[in-house]
Amino acid sequence: MKINIVILLCTLLLSKTVMAIEEPEFKVLKDFGDGIELRQYNAFIIAETEVNAANADEAGNLAFKRLGGYIFGGNQSKQSIAMTAPVNQARSEKIAMTAPVSQRQADNGKWLVSFVMPNKYSLETLPIPNDKSVYFKQVPARKVLAIRFSGRWTDGNFADHENLLVASVKANQLKTVGIPWTARYNPPFMPGFLRRNEVMIELR
Repeated sequence: MKINIVILLCTLLLSKTVMAIEEPEFKVLKDFGDGIELRQYNAFIIAETEVNAANADEAGNLAFKRLGGYIFGGNQSKQSIAMTAPVNQARSEKIAMTAPVSQRQADNGKWLVSFVMPNKYSLETLPIPNDKSVYFKQVPARKVLAIRFSGRWTDGNFADHENLLVASVKANQLKTVGIPWTARYNPPFMPGFLRRNEVMIELR
């Protein structure tokens, strides 16, 4: 069953070359060059889970089992849900009651991994997950600074581009909210030079 979930996920993600996979809607407000864009995203819903993991790859593998199980019928309605892109991943953070103050838990080993839900669903119409560790969040419309790049899904590759993103934030005197997260758009067997990867951070 676990192998089947991975195969189905990879097949659906790869099918982007055949048919369009739905992505959150956004408008590019400014292109800073070097793959860095200021974007305005519309609101969307994510299915999310939190996992304990030593690194990003392990976190992604653990989360795929839960989230993949949900979209392939692991819900009370036994509905299959269309795959979307990207898969988002970030270190877990706590939001204080006096938000928007955030705390990054860099050493607790917890990661948040999410799938974007298709636009046709609302929080009321999404099938209820069988796995209680999968939950939904409404992500409001927001501005995001994103850097796009190719290559393997290594901690070093994502860290290098996160540093470039943070440098752009400082150079352009932008105000941020929370911590950066990674976004993956392709299946794991896609050659690194063909992959679309991104690191993003929300702006005030």
